[in-house]
Amino acid sequence: MTTKLVSREELPTKLYVDNEFKEGTGATIKLVNPKDASTIAEFKGASEADVDNAVSSSQKAFESGSWTTLSGEQKGVILNKFAQLILDNASEIAYLESICSGRPLAQCNYEIPRIASVYRYYAGWADKIKGDSYPPEDGFYKIVRQEPLGVCAGITAWNGSLHFLGFKSAPALACGNTVIIKPSEKSPLGTLAVASLIKEAGFPPGVFQVLPGGGDVGAMLSSHMKIAKISFTGSTFTGRKIQDAATKSNLKRVTLELGGKSPALVFDDASLEKAVFWCTIGIATNAGQVCAATTRLFVQEGIADKFLAALKGSFEAITKTLGSDPQEMTTTYGPLVDKIQYDKVRGFIEEGKKSTEVILGGEEYTKGGYYIGPVIFKNPTDEAKIYREEIFGPVLCVRTFKTEEEAIQLANDTDYGLAGAIYTQDVNRALRVPMGGFGSSGYGRELGEYAIRHYTETKAIWIK
Repeated sequence: MTTKLVSREELPTKLYVDNEFKEGTGATIKLVNPKDASTIAEFKGASEADVDNAVSSSQKAFESGSWTTLSGEQKGVILNKFAQLILDNASEIAYLESICSGRPLAQCNYEIPRIASVYRYYAGWADKIKGDSYPPEDGFYKIVRQEPLGVCAGITAWNGSLHFLGFKSAPALACGNTVIIKPSEKSPLGTLAVASLIKEAGFPPGVFQVLPGGGDVGAMLSSHMKIAKISFTGSTFTGRKIQDAATKSNLKRVTLELGGKSPALVFDDASLEKAVFWCTIGIATNAGQVCAATTRLFVQEGIADKFLAALKGSFEAITKTLGSDPQEMTTTYGPLVDKIQYDKVRGFIEEGKKSTEVILGGEEYTKGGYYIGPVIFKNPTDEAKIYREEIFGPVLCVRTFKTEEEAIQLANDTDYGLAGAIYTQDVNRALRVPMGGFGSSGYGRELGEYAIRHYTETKAIWIK
């Protein structure tokens, strides 16, 4: 039997603290639907007093053992129930996420089962967080165990609020921590809708809390002396500020998933059809507002003309649908999140047009909403801003290469290192050519067993 707890009509616009929705006392948050710039809601976000209250509640819950002392099996039961509640309310959560982020409803609907699977995955981990023991050859019996850190905070980005909610809360909770999530002030509704399921799932008060708010709330969490760990997804600029605040406060642990300028390498033995499809996905998903978007495309010279003609045709098909309502299930390409992002991306496009050939797009959409169609720039210089800086919009830079060595050099010539894609039928080449990395894209890993390590502290016990 499904349990419906989320409504499209009753917008969740309050803080979620101690298993209750409470009015915020901080700055006003104005939510706008980016398809037409209409106002969705206005409400108060968290203030410093609200943050302190939430942290105290989380600290109290951690120290009382209401969550920490539950067995791994018991934690797993609650996490699994939470996952099922998310699925039961999927269509409502997806709708609330779509109206404030501009992401197509179909994309948000697709995302919900992925989020639920993250909670189910870590429900399975909750009773498998193991340590080590060593023989008493030196007269001491030694035990190494992994213990929860305490209060953990997560700051999520507006381009994938629900994904990041799962990434940052599920492993932390499975390890026995208490969690405070701050969704982006641009797209908090989906996360707050999920928060309405926390009590029903069985989480004790103070264990799992949500504080909507702007950058000021993120700064409060980053510098709070009682928060043991913070995980952030967003811009490199903000990530540096969070790292600085974490260091200057209590040296809290930090995980940063930041910007990118990811390369896609298309070799002459690649399947043209598949490469065109995935390169289209790589720049058109969420209108290019994806940190791992493959915004630098390198094509081997021998196939460049044929490939670009096919890619241009793929993008032109998207352009014909520009302006489609993201709340319709048939829409696959939506607007940018708000006017700030729209103006930023338009600025990059206009700057790029001054010095670089445009082979597709670049015109301004004038029918309302924050829509920008895919843009392809050909052969930008090494110094061009459109080539070097993260734009966070549907802007693709294309260059050609002769050899594998040249392709690698071009791909790695960036301050970022978040992701990468290689299109080839040569398995040896695919394994040999480096992709992914570090740099200004942050550090730390989310998901998998690696996240367990980031949300626990290693303790050594010597017994004699």
